[in-house]
Amino acid sequence: MSTAHGTTTPPGVPGPRPWSADPYSDALVTGRGPLFLRRTDGWLLPLEVERWCARADAVDLTVLARCEGTVLDVGCGPGRLVAELAARGRPALGIDVSEAAVAHTARLGGQALRRSVFEPLPGEGRWDTALLLDGNVGIGGDPAALLHRMAQLLTPGGLLIVETLADVDVDERVSVHIVRVADPRSTAGPAFPWARLGTPALLRHAARAGWHREGQWSAGGRSFVALRNRYGREGPDDRDDRDDRDDRNSRSTSSAAEPPNSTAVINSQRARKPSPESPVANR
Repeated sequence: MSTAHGTTTPPGVPGPRPWSADPYSDALVTGRGPLFLRRTDGWLLPLEVERWCARADAVDLTVLARCEGTVLDVGCGPGRLVAELAARGRPALGIDVSEAAVAHTARLGGQALRRSVFEPLPGEGRWDTALLLDGNVGIGGDPAALLHRMAQLLTPGGLLIVETLADVDVDERVSVHIVRVADPRSTAGPAFPWARLGTPALLRHAARAGWHREGQWSAGGRSFVALRNRYGREGPDDRDDRDDRDDRNSRSTSSAAEPPNSTAVINSQRARKPSPESPVANR
C-alpha cells in the first residue's frame, strides 16, 4: 500500500503537496512500523509496513501469476511487486507520489515514477494489467473516479486486479483532509482523502463503471477481485454509444475482441528507457 499516494486527489479537488519527510517515508527507510492510518475521530488502522518492505510473498505471487502483458502498479509503495515482476523479466512500472517509495523500488531493481495516477502517465490506454493492492483502491477517496481513471490507462479488454477488505461489506469514503498516517509518537503526515471497500462495494462501483468481474479469490486472509475492462480509454461515460455500435456490428461480424498484446513494450517507455545507471524513468 502507498498511503503516501493518498495525498493524490482527483482532478478539481485540492490536495496537499506530496510528502518528503514524514512518518511514512521514515518507515520505508527503516522497513519497520508501527504505523497507522488515523482519522480525526481517533480511529486507527495499523499499516503493514514490514510486509510491504519485504519480498513478494506467496499471496502476492497468486496475484502476479494472473497478470497479463505489461503491468502498471498504482501506489507501488516500496516496490516489492514491481521488483518481483522485473526479476521475472516482465515489463512493469510502479507509480507513487512518495519519493521514498520510488527510491526504494529503484533499489530493489524495479522501475517507478513519482507520479499521481491522476496525472499523465506513460503508455496511457496501452497497459495490459493494472494493480490496486494493499488498500490502494482507496486512493483519492473516490472509488468511482479511480475506476474511471483505470479504464483510461488500460488497453480495451485490460485486466484490473483489486485488493479489498476481507469478508466485509464496507463502503467507507472520507472527506478531504481528515485522514493522516501517524506513528506511535503521534507524529503525523499531511492529511488526504481515502476510502475503504469490501468486495460487495467494489463490485457495485465496478458494475456502474463498466467493469466486469472475471475472478475472485482469497489467500492468506487477503481478498482480491479481477475485473475486465470493456470500454478502454473512452470510459464508461461513452458506453451507451459503444453498446449501440456493438449491437449493430454483432449482426454482421463477430464481436470477440483481440486479446491484449502480452509481449509488447509500451512505446512511450521504450523512448524513455533509462540507462543502467538510472533505473527510474520519467522522473
